[in-house]
Amino acid sequence: MPPESPDPSNNEPPLLEARGVSKSFGGVHALQAVDFDLRPGEVHALMGENGAGKSTLMKILAGLLTPDEGEVRLRGESVRFSNPHEAMQHGIAMIHQELMPVPEMSVAENLMLGREPRGRIPGTIDRKKMATESRRLLEVLDMGLPVSRPMKELSVAGMQTVEIARAIGSDASIVIMDEPTAAISDREVSALFAAIDKLRARGVGAIYITHKMDEVSRIADRITVLRDGKHVATRPADELDGKQLISLMVGRELLDQSDTSHPVGVEVVLSVSGLGRRGDYHDISFEVRKGEVLGLAGLMGAGRSEVVSAIFGLAPAERGVIEVGGVPVRIREPAGAIRLGIGMVTEDRKDYGIIPELPVAQNVTLAALREACRGPVISPRREMAMAGEAVDQFGIKCTPRQKIGQLSGGNQQKAVIARTMMAGPSIVILDEPTRGIDVAAKSEVYQIIRDLTRKGTTVLLVSSELPELLAMSDRILVMREGKITARLDPGQTTQEEILRHAIPV
Repeated sequence: MPPESPDPSNNEPPLLEARGVSKSFGGVHALQAVDFDLRPGEVHALMGENGAGKSTLMKILAGLLTPDEGEVRLRGESVRFSNPHEAMQHGIAMIHQELMPVPEMSVAENLMLGREPRGRIPGTIDRKKMATESRRLLEVLDMGLPVSRPMKELSVAGMQTVEIARAIGSDASIVIMDEPTAAISDREVSALFAAIDKLRARGVGAIYITHKMDEVSRIADRITVLRDGKHVATRPADELDGKQLISLMVGRELLDQSDTSHPVGVEVVLSVSGLGRRGDYHDISFEVRKGEVLGLAGLMGAGRSEVVSAIFGLAPAERGVIEVGGVPVRIREPAGAIRLGIGMVTEDRKDYGIIPELPVAQNVTLAALREACRGPVISPRREMAMAGEAVDQFGIKCTPRQKIGQLSGGNQQKAVIARTMMAGPSIVILDEPTRGIDVAAKSEVYQIIRDLTRKGTTVLLVSSELPELLAMSDRILVMREGKITARLDPGQTTQEEILRHAIPV
């Protein structure tokens, strides 16, 4: 628990309050008469399954959406923001689950966007001061990113760090954090929590959305749970243990996590030898057998995502050999990988996973358009039927005709997984498949992985969650600075040993 909690007996009005807020999208009720409040100097955790309405509520509070019903109060006064800029002017800053960088601008320009220091000449920017302030903000999070580097060259974790630093440095009185630690390492998480404690001491209120139980116990003063767009409970954090919290969030029993047994064949279905790409990784060699789950561990920038991206043709290797079924292959684009029976769920669903303006049906069937066709033409009826089956199978909370960009991050992720599986791959690459997904959805993803391996499908699992790797993998490769530093048996190793091989010496 945090060192100091706000006094619940304080009669001061809440910093921010939602009263009876409702919102619908295309006939789907995202929020139904939800109440919520935030006190000065408090960290209020907001929890629930994907699709529970958490992000929708936060977008209303931050001016990204307007409620259909209900009101928002700021320090006791009713407000109605028409855009995020108005919310920022009232002291509300938000770290979004879906990153919103300006890719062509530098790290410094992104950090200081909208509050650039003025130069001596009217209409100019003091770039030296901007760089200095940017470095100061990054040092708060113990990150040494080069401030002149273009955002488009950063990893997802690097972009997430910039988003966090920008919100913390905005001098806001209210900071909304939507899955802020989804893409950052344990070191950066500790730095973030230290920064949150400094904000708390200044009387800043923080709304914290997360699916990670350990984070809630470390940082939250109160917890509010939403389920199916409705308010379920608001309790002091020290009154809820993990089991009680999951019960409130899910309202049902989760799938059994204990049975991870599955057959692993002797047939090598994928092997890489001497794989290398300048600046990313070098001399990467490994084999994966039929029905095996090979886990890839490592810190941010270790090269894990880059290696699996090469296997899928997103960023081909410059040297080395890839063999599928014992046959050397050249994979230059994802279409080639799919033809070879390789599917991939990328870590960045926003840029590589979804087409936001298209319906769920068209997003889900993209990898299996031939099956959706009647002759040379796509059959809308067949496409809708295929999408409906996928929505039911993967528990996606939506209608097939709904734009996928309107879904919560977790439901978007499940739709991407559904699309990958629809092509019937024999090798599946899962890069951070449970990032931003709630405990119930994680359970479902783990069951999907088990079902795949029992049918003989091979899985490459990249994950920053070490318990997940230890539970799901048959073998674990640890990467550090572009090299494989260890090959471990999950049954004979620990999280500490994995980190020892992952942390640069």
